[in-house]
Amino acid sequence: MSWLRKGRWAAGLAALLISTGNTQERIALCAACHGADGNSTTVGVPSIAGQPKLFIENQLVLYREGMRESEQMFAALKGVKDPEIIKLAEHFSKLPAKAVPSGPFDNKRYALGNQLAAKHRCGICHLADFSGQKQVPRLAGQREEYLLAEMKAYRDNKRKGGDTIMAAALYGVTDEEIASLAHFLARRVRKPPATR
Repeated sequence: MSWLRKGRWAAGLAALLISTGNTQERIALCAACHGADGNSTTVGVPSIAGQPKLFIENQLVLYREGMRESEQMFAALKGVKDPEIIKLAEHFSKLPAKAVPSGPFDNKRYALGNQLAAKHRCGICHLADFSGQKQVPRLAGQREEYLLAEMKAYRDNKRKGGDTIMAAALYGVTDEEIASLAHFLARRVRKPPATR
């Protein structure tokens, strides 16, 4: 099923769910595009598993209020009250994030992405393991093409509802450098804590 058809299906289902307020049904609606476990397998659709709870809450409110543009997300969140948004954020923030690389591993591009992440100090806000914090998203393991598109949109001041700090951080970064950053970040996976 294409993203567009999925989006239409999600928008139709959202219209049916507006009055129910059933969190489990809304979770199923989110899973239709973002993956059953919150790890997207759909091109252009971000993974939301393991994102910081506050980040998810903020993004859902931005979509609901039309401050971020997405016909599907606006329809899915129409009429959703803040307590339910908090429950959705809680649910998806607790799911384990899994990397879904889109293409073969490129050693040169990965190494350049690693250098660029250090040079641009991405780990200051997104943390050293790129797991995100508070209102700052997890980048580690996110879909590569999604990261690529979002970073370009930030750099080119085309991302409505975006953080101006990101526009400044990516100012002057070339398309090739952004592609290397996306390649590196998409393949970064947090290692589980050591057990004793």
